[in-house]
Amino acid sequence: MTLDTVTVAQSSPDQSQPFAELGLKPDEYARIKEILGRRPTSSELAMYSVMWSEHCSYKSSKVHLKQFGDKAVKTDALLVGIGENAGVVDVGQGYAVTFKIESHNHPSFIEPYQGAATGVGGIVRDILTMGARPIAVMDPLRFGPADAPDTRRVLPGIVAGVGGYGNCLGLANIGGEVVFDETYIGNPLVNALCVGVMKHSDIKLAKAAGAGNLVVLYGAKTGGDGIGGVSVLASETFDTTGSAKRPAVQVGDPFVEKVLIECSLEIFAEDLVIGIQDLGGAGLSCATSELASGGSGGMKVELDRVPLRDASLSPEEILMSESQERMCAIVEPSKIKRFLEICDKWDVTVTVIGEVTDGDRLEITWHGDLIVDVPPRTVAHDGPVYNRPLAKPEYVDRVNAEVINVPRPTTSDEIKATVLKLAAAPNLADKSWVTSQYDRYVQGNTIQSQPDDSGMVRIDEKTHLGVAIATDANANWSYLNPYEGAKLALAEAARNIATAGAKPLAVTNCLNFGSPEDPGVMWQFAESVRGLADGCLEMGLPVTGGNVSFYNQTGSVAILPTPVIGVLGVIDDVRTRTPMSFEEAGLDLYLLGETADDLAGSEWAYLHGQRGGQSPIADLQREMRLIDLLVAGRVNKVFTAAHDLSQGGLSASLTEMVLRHNVGADVTVENIGTALMSETPGRVIVAIDPSQTKTLGDLATKHQIVLTKLGTTGGDSLVINGANIPLTELRTAWTETFPKLFG
Repeated sequence: MTLDTVTVAQSSPDQSQPFAELGLKPDEYARIKEILGRRPTSSELAMYSVMWSEHCSYKSSKVHLKQFGDKAVKTDALLVGIGENAGVVDVGQGYAVTFKIESHNHPSFIEPYQGAATGVGGIVRDILTMGARPIAVMDPLRFGPADAPDTRRVLPGIVAGVGGYGNCLGLANIGGEVVFDETYIGNPLVNALCVGVMKHSDIKLAKAAGAGNLVVLYGAKTGGDGIGGVSVLASETFDTTGSAKRPAVQVGDPFVEKVLIECSLEIFAEDLVIGIQDLGGAGLSCATSELASGGSGGMKVELDRVPLRDASLSPEEILMSESQERMCAIVEPSKIKRFLEICDKWDVTVTVIGEVTDGDRLEITWHGDLIVDVPPRTVAHDGPVYNRPLAKPEYVDRVNAEVINVPRPTTSDEIKATVLKLAAAPNLADKSWVTSQYDRYVQGNTIQSQPDDSGMVRIDEKTHLGVAIATDANANWSYLNPYEGAKLALAEAARNIATAGAKPLAVTNCLNFGSPEDPGVMWQFAESVRGLADGCLEMGLPVTGGNVSFYNQTGSVAILPTPVIGVLGVIDDVRTRTPMSFEEAGLDLYLLGETADDLAGSEWAYLHGQRGGQSPIADLQREMRLIDLLVAGRVNKVFTAAHDLSQGGLSASLTEMVLRHNVGADVTVENIGTALMSETPGRVIVAIDPSQTKTLGDLATKHQIVLTKLGTTGGDSLVINGANIPLTELRTAWTETFPKLFG
């Protein structure tokens, strides 16, 4: 095959090119020709196709995401915001923390283990490129019905992939979610979060500055796996038979990545790089164009210098490959010797592939022939922007008008049956079948992890400074009201951090939706973004970055709108955190917050085949008062335990509390037919020593939070309004679900 160079492209303007097969629309292809003043070479076409894909360019979401900037909270805590590989926040004592969440949904459906594993690997490298040491990961997951054959196929592989890669890296998995719903059949959601820590002076950015500085590729060699990987794969819907792009899934090697992390951190410690970028989605196409675009000049790259695992790869395939465990650095010539020495010490493959120029073009050659000559910003940042049609779906008014009609327990037998049914429901049952495959305590700084409300890690071993992180999404509420659903998810994640006594500081997000070409889906998305932006503004929390995952759809069936919200908070001394549960008898249990008849979108309604009614309306002012109360209660040592009420309501929260340390409780509530299963937001169960009664009452009064006595701890049963549920029976119901389903 004759090499398609810039010269050939100029002399053959009418040569047909497979732009449609690469995911480009006719008008996008026409725009590329307009930018270049000629047809693109095949290598340029490859670069534009992956960089202008939905996954990389955010072309359908940009117009809405700018709200996160327009409504941004001004805060000194935000050190690096949206636009870099990950956001960075100041957590005090000279420390900075970076955290981000991304999706690897479509690849994980096709190859569950590798799709999930490389999702973890990719987000870890995003954190590493900021100059931070990755310290922990989280994994919010969504699947089809728990008993569906497809769920049995994908869930074990995805869980094994998340655990296998993270465990090999020595990163604690401190939390996540496992949620089941029929709309995720064929479209599981694998969202991966990573958090890293550094000193303020260690922050690195993705920029290629300084003419004559070297472009250095290091890490794994480039292979044929992942050609067009997530960039193309995640930018299309599946048909009913799934995707044909099986070879596009990347293959990861966590041991190579572990060495790459340690090598990079040593390079960073000696201040040897000016800019750094990992090779994730779109591979070299992304790394070179983004580094050049983020800098002050141009770049020249000799593509034939790239170390290959497969010598038969064409230039286009090298540019599109998303092989894992690779990094691209900008290094001054005076520092390259030391850079190479460190790579040699760690046995990391390293090659100088080009240099920064004082021009304004990204030029790539192949054995001396010029095959790419483009303005880098047009590839990396100036892709198409669509203001897609949006329309409120017809289902919304219809389902909002539905009246939830579910069994409401009144007798002791009915109360017991309700509690046991909820405890055994796949969405609420014990997830230790999953979490036991994860190393949650490696590095020795994990303070809490699943099934706690949030994950918490120690940052400084002398002062015991720490951070807490929670991820949440209630897709049922987002289905009923996407604007409120996003606000409610934000509030829940913030509340989950506060129950441990941490103060919410910043937000990341992973917005999972169906096809943006469906006006109803675009409406859901736009409303969710508006809700999250408004909610963050009201709560004073900056959005540091995130991810959009569209095309989570099979045929015409889209997933529920699933905006996963991650909130990070700070705790000055992890030794003082409030535990999730109690270990002793004789404590008093109180409910913070009021309970309304909120069964719409609840787990109890879902178990009875109902998904209608009106979602709750977020009261963020009350949520902030509750958060302040919880933090103050931790500082003043008021609480023995605190646990959020969310999915499954009071029944699920009490179940989790009494089973944690096998200490029962005797509680009495009014209006049991609602109070047991209602999922009214903004509620927390707290356990206190009776000597703290007045202090708790004063706190509740000060923060204007309704306080209700529930009962006391002790015994070997959970007793609710006289209904006696032995802990042995409750534990059996709670723990048997996952082993029965997945072996």
